[in-house]
Amino acid sequence: MRLKRILTMAAAAGLLAGAAHAQTAVKIGVLNDRSGVYADLSGEGSVVAARMAAEDFGAEAKGITVEVVSADHQNKPDIGSNIARQWYDTENVDVIVDVPTSSVALAVNEITREKNKVFLNSGAASSDLTGKACSPNTIHWTYDTYALAQGTGGAMVAQGGDSWFFITADYAFGHALERDTTALVQAAGGQILGSVRHPFPGSDFSSFLLQAQASGAKVIGMANAGGDTINTVKQAAEFGITQGGQSLAALLLFITDVRSLGLATAQGLIMTEAFYWDINDQTREFSRRFAEKHGGAQPTMVQAGVYSSVLHYLKAVEATGGKDPAAVMAKMKEMPTDDPAFGQGTVREDGRKMHDMYLFRVKSPDQSKGEWDLYEQLAVIPAEQAFRPLADSECPLVKKG
Repeated sequence: MRLKRILTMAAAAGLLAGAAHAQTAVKIGVLNDRSGVYADLSGEGSVVAARMAAEDFGAEAKGITVEVVSADHQNKPDIGSNIARQWYDTENVDVIVDVPTSSVALAVNEITREKNKVFLNSGAASSDLTGKACSPNTIHWTYDTYALAQGTGGAMVAQGGDSWFFITADYAFGHALERDTTALVQAAGGQILGSVRHPFPGSDFSSFLLQAQASGAKVIGMANAGGDTINTVKQAAEFGITQGGQSLAALLLFITDVRSLGLATAQGLIMTEAFYWDINDQTREFSRRFAEKHGGAQPTMVQAGVYSSVLHYLKAVEATGGKDPAAVMAKMKEMPTDDPAFGQGTVREDGRKMHDMYLFRVKSPDQSKGEWDLYEQLAVIPAEQAFRPLADSECPLVKKG
């Protein structure tokens, strides 16, 4: 009888342990632009990517339930902040992901620190997220303005582009991109002949382009993104700027932008990306499955970054046996990253996700063999070269000396 009682108690304890494990519920909030200039590069595609990550992780079989919710921050910091607070305070959201638009991301970064939650940014670019604004609660996953400057800016300078004029989106992202690219150009001995800042989002860039044309700069650096970049390139073509001998530097360009512009207009543009669907067998297979779930569209680097970051987060939840933010963040920085979108990498102490970046040139129409065959790879930029060295970091989390 005593043995039977012990066995019964052991079985009950096992059931309770299993029930406790099964009760690990993770709620992920995808916060991004779902209706404006960044909707194509993030939007619903990032929700698809987050759900794919949960499926590929096998969350349900591992006793972890994952709920994905989403909202449109409309590229406005006040709206994004209100959603983040509501999610954290009343809707039990554990982690916010994506968040393009650096001004919104910087606000969510501070709220996440205040509420002691987790923020995995894929969509915003400002390198301040791992610099002076770094947080123990935030990982900056996909790319940043420093890497864009190193890639596209560096390539343009190497080709003789030693005088620049910037057309800059007038908010945190544009300012950071202009700042980081200016530093690179000047360090290489180049000159900045001027800059002009346009409202965000913008529509008519004619006056800004005329100023850039009149400057005589060899390179017109477009420190903007999404719909703003598309409109700038289209209107530059109307003015015949490249035919006049000046080059356009699309400092942040996405595959969705190139497809919108068309190869006839976009051909020859150089850009820096963290991901492209046709890099290797893993990226091709991941992108094929994504396209099946997202209307045939290939993933942007932002959407691929959402997938990669969510997958690594869930691995850390499993490894720590819970959702404690400090424990999960420590585990995410301890474990190497490995996924079909980004391959292998690491997360640094300042919250910077480290992986190679790629320099691409847009193909001409006669080079392309299909609807999404848009890029020619020029170079691989090693992670340590692509991102700001820790020795130069302004992040207070970085131990120096």
